[in-house]
Amino acid sequence: QAQLVESGGGLVQAGDSLRLSCVASGRPFKWYGMGWFRQAPGKEREFVATINSNGDTTDYADSVQGRFTISRDNAQSTLYLQMNNLQPEDTAVYYCAQRNNEFQHRRENRYAYWGQGAQVTVSS
Repeated sequence: QAQLVESGGGLVQAGDSLRLSCVASGRPFKWYGMGWFRQAPGKEREFVATINSNGDTTDYADSVQGRFTISRDNAQSTLYLQMNNLQPEDTAVYYCAQRNNEFQHRRENRYAYWGQGAQVTVSS
C-alpha cells in the first residue's frame, strides 16, 4: 500500500513559477511509474505529465509541454513538477499518482494510488 503526499501549491500571479513535490512511502518508489494530474473547478480530472520508474522517459499534455517539467529523485522517494510561466487556466487541484509497474502512462485509470491533492491558483 502506497501513500502519496503532495506539497508546494499556492497562490501565484500569471507568469510565476511553482514546484510541486510528492513524497511517496509504503513501497519501493524506484520501481513504479508516476504521474501528475489536475482537476479544475467544474471540470474532469486531466492528465498533466508522467514519468517512468528510472526517470528517462517522460510525456506531457500539450497544454503544459514546454512550461512544465516532471522529474523524480528515487533516493528521496520524491516526485516533482516544476511549473513555469503559469497561467490562470492552470488553476486546479494537482494530484500525484503511482502505477503498479515501471512504465509511464497518460490514462488515470492505469494508476493505483493517489495523493490528496495540492491547490494551485494563478491570478491574472
